[in-house]
Amino acid sequence: MTHRQILTCFFMIALIPLSAKAFPPASPAGGNYLVLDGVDDYAVLDFKTFGVLFPKDTEEFTVEAWVYPTTPPDGNVYAMILSQQVEMRVASDNGQRDHIKAHIDWQKGDLILFIQWHIMIGGGPATRSTVTALSLNQWHHIAFQSDGREEAIIVNDFAKIRNWPRGIPITHDLSHFQHPKDFTLGGFGKKIEIHDDHFWGSFAGYIDEVRVSTVARYDVSKDGFTPRNKFKKDKETIALWHFDEPGGRRKFSDTSGRAHHLVGEGGARTGIPLAVEPHGKLTTTWGRLKQ
Repeated sequence: MTHRQILTCFFMIALIPLSAKAFPPASPAGGNYLVLDGVDDYAVLDFKTFGVLFPKDTEEFTVEAWVYPTTPPDGNVYAMILSQQVEMRVASDNGQRDHIKAHIDWQKGDLILFIQWHIMIGGGPATRSTVTALSLNQWHHIAFQSDGREEAIIVNDFAKIRNWPRGIPITHDLSHFQHPKDFTLGGFGKKIEIHDDHFWGSFAGYIDEVRVSTVARYDVSKDGFTPRNKFKKDKETIALWHFDEPGGRRKFSDTSGRAHHLVGEGGARTGIPLAVEPHGKLTTTWGRLKQ
């Protein structure tokens, strides 16, 4: 018994220097979340079954999620967080993106977040992009919204705003896509070449609380608009995934009532949050580990 107590003490002492990086982080909204290894797993809505989420002539919308990146992608890879009519992806500093970093609040070690939306303009499809910085190993609330004339990229309590001279609808025609048309979280399960040895690839980390809406949800003229609770559904909600299924599940329910149920491919699954806080009580930590 004495030897067991000694081993337990050594184990608990070893936990003291650990940070949240050593264990999966707690969800910012409570509950579970989607776990992605950055290799070949992703969650998907099949395009042939569901089509696009935003119908024709949609001008006002918000796409948002909580995101926790854990591993930077290779320098020639754009790791997809979310893809379809709106795309969110991250890239690493590869020494060739100084012209981008010079215009954003980028710090050494940060990722570069690209958000692109596909629009209808001049009778055909086009794209419009915006960028900002994203830190590793922490949760970020990311949102992109448009009311048809003003668009905003939102990361936590920071908003970058741009204006249009007139209303612009998001495209429902994806015939110009060079990658799968499905709505996906985490990529496509494989690398897809864009051009000149550059690829769309997989996102490594955690995703939680994904909501797609036909309304510009955030008043970016005010401070402190980061959500503090789980996202709620309303009549403008097209899809809402909480990822609160028990750990290890690979089917993720849409709680909007519109039956956009995601399927995990390549091993994408829900995780069981376990955070070891640097200043937490060891007895609490030990109790959680024993569960």
